[in-house]
Amino acid sequence: MPDYFDALETRSPAEREHALLAALPATLARAVKRAPALARQLEGIDLANVTTREALAKIPVVRKHALVDLQPQQPPFGGFSAVEYGEDMPRVFASPGPIYEPQGVQRDYWRFGRALYAAGFRAGELAHNCFSYHFTPAGAMMETAAHAVGCTVFPGGIGQTEQQVRAIADLKPHGYVGTPSFLKIILEKADELGVKLESIHKALVSGEAFPPSVRDWFAARGVAGYQAYGTADVGLIAYETEARDGLVLAEDIIVEIVRPGTNDPVPDGEVGEVVVTTFNPAYPLVRFGTGDLSAILAGPSPCGRTNTRIKGWMGRADQTTKIRGMFVHPEQVDAIVKRHPEVIKARLVVTGKVSAEVVTLKLEVSGASADLAERIMASARELTKIRVEVVMGAAGSLVNDGKVIEDARSYE
Repeated sequence: MPDYFDALETRSPAEREHALLAALPATLARAVKRAPALARQLEGIDLANVTTREALAKIPVVRKHALVDLQPQQPPFGGFSAVEYGEDMPRVFASPGPIYEPQGVQRDYWRFGRALYAAGFRAGELAHNCFSYHFTPAGAMMETAAHAVGCTVFPGGIGQTEQQVRAIADLKPHGYVGTPSFLKIILEKADELGVKLESIHKALVSGEAFPPSVRDWFAARGVAGYQAYGTADVGLIAYETEARDGLVLAEDIIVEIVRPGTNDPVPDGEVGEVVVTTFNPAYPLVRFGTGDLSAILAGPSPCGRTNTRIKGWMGRADQTTKIRGMFVHPEQVDAIVKRHPEVIKARLVVTGKVSAEVVTLKLEVSGASADLAERIMASARELTKIRVEVVMGAAGSLVNDGKVIEDARSYE
């Protein structure tokens, strides 16, 4: 019989969708009252009518780089926090950027508990937590999640490999939490020291890629490793289950996949940027662009969880590229597309050598007129200040990898 963290994981998709969308208007109304940046983002939006994904998609995306820009202007959180220093904000963290993140008082604040549970962690066990406990929230993320599951936590943090080996040998934790590379380092150090680490049989890893080769290396040593995907800003986004077939979305967020540089959701299966709307009363982010690429997988997970699945992390969506001394952004490519209804999709490809580039705008088009290429070249010149060659193809002719700008130059 499958074992789940809670009954939310097996709701019907229709029930889940109804619950999330029905909660949106009140969530947005609270956010507008307490977070000035959200009030600006939602200005002119009829919040009471944001009860469908189509209505949600009309709200502009706030991308991660905006936090870096806005926080110095309205410190410390750029107007996105709905709580202030004091008992409602027990901790503040800093991620690279810097981006400052508040922690609210909710139990399992970053919602990683269900990811730990899916990885096999259970009440009464000891979790060896090797995420950092300083500056970034990673250590706290996993500690609060372990407590939600009912685990005791050893705060190992990072570094001090020999001491990590000794603590594992002495305390015999049931599982490891941290980056996959550090677990590999610990196990290799144990081999070097001649110490047997036989208690760890499971691991929840995050923070970096977890390729099949590393997963299989762990499995050969009796450790079942599972990955979780999240960010310091929104917490858990998706997690791996025993099905090993994509990542299942977290239950209490709305995830969209949008075309990079735009506000526009893409069809299921197409690669795009992961955009998340949270229901966090302390830090209510709406249509937050993570900058990560992924795609929706068709059908439910074989593990029995009914939420949507994504492929996992597939690269970065921020494809801003400098060409001939000019920065070209995905938003500019999207502006070219929007000027010409015949264009379905675009990809700007830069080849050649630096200072001697060839810039080609590859397009999927429908119903092209004789002068379409010439008109598009003129639009590109106006919007990017760069001369491009135009190559047109049929729908489906471009690679489905989420790239709007492809830098294929030689840097030798």
